[in-house]
Amino acid sequence: MRKAHASQLRLDASPVLEVQLNLNCRDEVIPVLRALQHVYSQPQIRDEILRLINQDVNGKSSRRFGREGMNYWEILVLAAVRLGCNYDYDKLQDLAENHRALRQIMGLGDWDGEEFDARRIQDNITKLRPETIQKINHLIVTAGGKLAPEAAETVRADSFVVETNIHYPTESTLIRDGLRKVVKLCALMAGLLNVSGWRQHRHLHRKAKKLSRKIERIAAGKGNNYKKRLQAAYGELLDLAGTITSRAHELRKTAQTLANIDGFEVSDLDRELERFLQRTEHVCGTARRRVLEGEDVPNSDKLFSIFETHTQLYKRGKAGEPIQFGRLVLVYEDGAGFITDYLVLPREAHDRDVVIEQTRTLQDRLEGRIHSASFDRGFHSPENQEALAEIVAQPCLAMPGSQQSRAQEEQGGVAFHKARQRHPGIESAIGALQCGNGLERCRDRTEKGFDRYVGVAVLGRNLHVLGKLLIAAEQPKCRAALSQRGQSAA
Repeated sequence: MRKAHASQLRLDASPVLEVQLNLNCRDEVIPVLRALQHVYSQPQIRDEILRLINQDVNGKSSRRFGREGMNYWEILVLAAVRLGCNYDYDKLQDLAENHRALRQIMGLGDWDGEEFDARRIQDNITKLRPETIQKINHLIVTAGGKLAPEAAETVRADSFVVETNIHYPTESTLIRDGLRKVVKLCALMAGLLNVSGWRQHRHLHRKAKKLSRKIERIAAGKGNNYKKRLQAAYGELLDLAGTITSRAHELRKTAQTLANIDGFEVSDLDRELERFLQRTEHVCGTARRRVLEGEDVPNSDKLFSIFETHTQLYKRGKAGEPIQFGRLVLVYEDGAGFITDYLVLPREAHDRDVVIEQTRTLQDRLEGRIHSASFDRGFHSPENQEALAEIVAQPCLAMPGSQQSRAQEEQGGVAFHKARQRHPGIESAIGALQCGNGLERCRDRTEKGFDRYVGVAVLGRNLHVLGKLLIAAEQPKCRAALSQRGQSAA
């Protein structure tokens, strides 16, 4: 049984709109909570957000039956605070149980002893689909647009890499990771099926780990006959991997001939084992091609994580980070600082491939209010230059090359120069998303979890911006209203 929100006021609780926040505190949670108060005061927006959450949390089941669970408003508040303040689930649990203002915003009273286990919070937040979070972000931006109606006229866009939570990938460590999972799953399956042959599964894992570390030492130290010694070590590891994977395939065939393969536990283990076998054999194949056969393997053929298979390699030439492993995220920021749109780029796509479609979608959603849009040279192509001119009245798309950019600067008008001067501010928004909202490295798992994580981080940033605007309008001299954003940004 779930409720949309606590509509019945408790004797020990203050109404959400009357909760007093310490506006002389500069902590990130204050503007986020103030923005949530504003959302709660707008029944049309609040009810639509809670309806979207209801669809994801309950699905086709009825919210009127079953044991009592977290209401939809509590899920929204905890999701917003988690990455609005860049907390992990353990820190969020502590705040949900002890932060008085946060509990009051959630509709809980001083006498209410409800506890929020970190796993319980995580299980509820992860029920939200990335598409739902994107719709919630659009509603928050709409609410913020009423406070700053001219902000949507100017947008600036750029992309950055959000790293996935993986170690530095080498083929030896990836093979080791894959064998560790394969051996563990085989041991579990053999135990359930009462099949012998996997008693020494820990020894097999230690052997793979020893060979992997041997390869790492050879690769780090180099020295005489470096390549031959590396090939010999890789040959031993690949032979071991081939032996283990062959035995794993035999176990799967044996399991399929037994009657109890229909058991849910064995079936789940078999499907998971199949996935990790495919990934491990894929890495073994690229290692054999690159090290033993001397082939130059393209990045598109490589796997950079056994667990986060959607991870991509990016060589963007950034200072201090020439190589990054993660996914490329495109963000649009308006004049008030709201992230009006965002997109996790498809795996093989680049900036110039998606900018036209995404800008057109954003312009349609904002009902043609975008007057000026700026982009850097990574988005440029002659076709994009013409297409953007049809979507936006004053596009600012920098050309690559010093001569072309110099000619563009000389021919550009006043509006073009203003947009070019204003565009570097998008780096500040990206820095805020990375440092303040956890988008430097995604802490969630799977590709769907990555998309959700990015959406929740953008939601936290938009609520933070909305809260700052509200506080600045009410008490412009308080510490919570202080901002680095200049008046000219809008």
